[in-house]
Amino acid sequence: MIEQTVEIPTKDGAATTFIVHPDRDGPHPVVIFYMDAPAIREELRDMARRFASSGYYVMLPNLYYRSGEMELGPLSPDPDHPSRKKMFDLMYSLTIPMIMRDTDALLAFADRDAAASKGKVGTVGYCMSGQFSINAAAHRPDRIAASASIYGTFLVTDKPDSPHVMARKAKGELYFACAEIDQWAPMEMVEALDASLKADGIEAEVELYPAVHHGFAFPQRPAYDKASAERHWQRVLALFRRNLH
Repeated sequence: MIEQTVEIPTKDGAATTFIVHPDRDGPHPVVIFYMDAPAIREELRDMARRFASSGYYVMLPNLYYRSGEMELGPLSPDPDHPSRKKMFDLMYSLTIPMIMRDTDALLAFADRDAAASKGKVGTVGYCMSGQFSINAAAHRPDRIAASASIYGTFLVTDKPDSPHVMARKAKGELYFACAEIDQWAPMEMVEALDASLKADGIEAEVELYPAVHHGFAFPQRPAYDKASAERHWQRVLALFRRNLH
């Protein structure tokens, strides 16, 4: 495997991005991996490595670069702790248009790298970034052929760029993994999402993961559930195999 951390120029600065891909048999299909709210950490880099080990050129950008933040470090379980307030302030500082500009910059960088395929692209986003993964599919339907949201938040809102609305513009296959116990994406939202996608005839699956909590795929989080985490790996990698090769 080849790993590098690069500064990718964007319209708003430079996004520090971890890139990992196999060292032979390239070029490899690009997968953009959008981080969750607790930011870049070794846990996410390890997940990027797992995607890459299946034959992908994986890009994990720091979405908080505009604020000058990279790794937030351990978060207190106390919801009122300053570390959590900082995380939420950073999360709410992001907008979908910002991350779509970043997506364009990431794809432009990958197109200049001989190790990256110039063909179909996949995206995956966790937690706050589920919305970004789906919106990317609508923003760049010319390139993005498969997008996954893993316990994504803000998937059904009253905004014009709500993922459930923007999904209509996507041309690729969409996958939503939803935790049954999730205060950030309650069952009402999951059911509304599923109903909207079906009504619009969108090529998408909304899969409920029973009896697990938000964050179930992260091995270092208290909510980790190995069986459900492995199912999510199976589903997302199958999604990419179907659509990126």
